[in-house]
Amino acid sequence: MKNIYSVLITAFFITILFQSAQAENFVNRYEAWKNGPPQRPDYFPIAVWLQNPSNAKKYHAIGINLYVGLWKGPTKEQLSILKNSGMQVICHQNAFGLSQKDDPAIVGWMHDDEPDNAQPITDPETGQRTYGPPIPPEKVIEDYEELRAKDPTRPVFLNLGQGVANDEWKGRGKWGKKEDYLSYWKGCDILSYDVYPVAGLGKSDGENYLWYVARGVQRLREWSQGQRTIWNCIECTHISHESAKATPEQVKAEVWMSIIHGSMGILYFVHEFKPQFNEDALLDDPVMREAVAEINRRIHSLAPVLNSPTVGGTISLSSSNSQCPLAAMCKKYNGKIYVFTAGMRNAETKGVLKIENEENIAERKINVLFENREIDLKNNQYEDHFSPYDVHIYEIEL
Repeated sequence: MKNIYSVLITAFFITILFQSAQAENFVNRYEAWKNGPPQRPDYFPIAVWLQNPSNAKKYHAIGINLYVGLWKGPTKEQLSILKNSGMQVICHQNAFGLSQKDDPAIVGWMHDDEPDNAQPITDPETGQRTYGPPIPPEKVIEDYEELRAKDPTRPVFLNLGQGVANDEWKGRGKWGKKEDYLSYWKGCDILSYDVYPVAGLGKSDGENYLWYVARGVQRLREWSQGQRTIWNCIECTHISHESAKATPEQVKAEVWMSIIHGSMGILYFVHEFKPQFNEDALLDDPVMREAVAEINRRIHSLAPVLNSPTVGGTISLSSSNSQCPLAAMCKKYNGKIYVFTAGMRNAETKGVLKIENEENIAERKINVLFENREIDLKNNQYEDHFSPYDVHIYEIEL
């Protein structure tokens, strides 16, 4: 029998090697902030926007792990409820929040929402409400420096409006300048934006514009020169459109399109203003609630993969329908290749995916995750059918 010390030493070195391999394969986006979001390979932020802490346990049950925004907060009561629910928060930096610098419930500070849109103003003489210019990037950057000076241990979050993706958007008024978007990113650490193609574009065929979600994520990555962590917001209610709402499959497509194009945080907008106001409309919609819960379960199960480096030059992808491009993201993790794919238009197509630069891959079965099926890899390539906005995630043993 081996000496017990030999066994322990061997186990120790195996553990160290395993941990080192995991660490090397983990892109830690929050390591600069001692009190920021969790620095773990299995953490992926999935948030809701401006919700009552009293619902935190219900959101936690469907895979939400973060609140963004607190109405007139943070307050002592709000933070207490969130902590008791196992929920963390990004919120405004008020006096009470600053007094809680060591509270692990607060993982970030935030700007006011959508500074790139025309800002509401009130005439001091008439009391009439109207709109004025967007907040200039210089002011956002100045505010960012003030937030950082007061607490450099947490990242600062900035969410922009749909002008990021929708070139027809009128909400910036006559003042909005496209070049402003080349500077806003300098006023934050986590850069986000929102566009709601089905319920928020004002188009009768919004379902044909789901790809706007991915376009905005891609633009933020380009504008910020890859120097900021990108998140984005996803629709899942009527919002202000009484007759239109994204389907569960469309919400799924928007989420995975976002991630494939580089988003590393999903923020659901769950309010509904028409036909009547409902702050937590998602919770009152059992079909959409379960669909969102399933999306979240899949993201959390793949978080270590998603937090590993994206690999270039490993796959090539072609679509049989020139009007329906396919998008893909490739990861290598724990001895496997993961290929995340999505159809980018409201149309069917056949995709041909080829594994490049992997000489050791013989013919084998490919596991299509969450679909209970396999497909054949032959000559380092495989084919699959894509329904409109279809998402397929492939797991290939190396």
